[in-house]
Amino acid sequence: MTEALQTELVNFGGLSSEASADRKAELARHVAVLFSLTSDKCSDEQVDIYDTVLLRLVNMVEVEVRRFVAERLAELRRGPERTIRQLAGDEIEVAETLLRRSSVLKDPELAGIADVNSNAHRLAIAQREVLSEEVTDVLVRRGDIRVKRRVAANPGAAFSLEGFEGLLDAAAEDHALQLALSERRDLADAHIARLVEVATESVRQKLVIAGALADAEQLPQAARIPEQRMSNDYWLSRYDFEAARTRVLTMMRDGRLNESSLRWLAADDRFAEAVVAFASLTKVSVTEASNWMVRLEVEPFLIVAKANNLSSLTVATLLKAGPWRHRLTVQARAQALARFDAMRVEDARQRFALRSDLPAD
Repeated sequence: MTEALQTELVNFGGLSSEASADRKAELARHVAVLFSLTSDKCSDEQVDIYDTVLLRLVNMVEVEVRRFVAERLAELRRGPERTIRQLAGDEIEVAETLLRRSSVLKDPELAGIADVNSNAHRLAIAQREVLSEEVTDVLVRRGDIRVKRRVAANPGAAFSLEGFEGLLDAAAEDHALQLALSERRDLADAHIARLVEVATESVRQKLVIAGALADAEQLPQAARIPEQRMSNDYWLSRYDFEAARTRVLTMMRDGRLNESSLRWLAADDRFAEAVVAFASLTKVSVTEASNWMVRLEVEPFLIVAKANNLSSLTVATLLKAGPWRHRLTVQARAQALARFDAMRVEDARQRFALRSDLPAD
């Protein structure tokens, strides 16, 4: 059946090595456009078929056509994953739009591309709306000064202690990087002190004016994008919950949906599927679950999880999935897990039964 469906898209048997470059380019463009228009309606099997076909086609065509395909796929929430991964590691002319915009690319893939590809690839990644510590660690370690400046100026980038240290080391020699760091609202006191040590007089004065030196304790501890960009709607719009619902229903029919599979989905950062699985296992709506699992205030999620007797391991894994991967600090996750462990199942079940004190948005 798969071969038949592939043939409906492209007759590879008739696409011999002698076929013209124009014909191959036309087919690649046609399949990319067709998928971009129908991706939301495709089954998982159909997406896999498109992936197989596109992967073969992009290996037959020139840079200009590969760039066209990449640009058609970059805005999609669902996409042919193998094709996107290959194009994201292609020449920068092809890869740039995917690296900057594609939500199909996961953090481990972005980190891998940043590690082995060029600074042009790293610069494109540094411009993504949201960057996790896993990715910024590689950008800071492997990137040149342009990459460091760009990622430091990105309000959606989260940094580990190691990442900040790397930026501060480089800032000692670079005024523009000092300025970018002085604009950040997630510098710890020790990092502010180090920045003051290496900064030029103009940057030090800027920190004083901003109140960073006199009132450092008021700085947020978490890396935050401005609040209007951090709304629940902003985050939830990045995920396709309808497609996730179909996949989770298949798991339910096959008897594969349980706490272990929920934990696996979260660990693999398949947030939409994890939300639907959590909703199914706890008997709540997907809307409720998705809003509880994106909020900075995690108490409603903790109550539902405890009321349904989920394990600490599962909760810890969910606290690192999807938006929480970016929105919650290590400290916030640790505090949430401590509150979860301290909860009594009976108390959580009473609050869950009432549901009145569990906001849904």
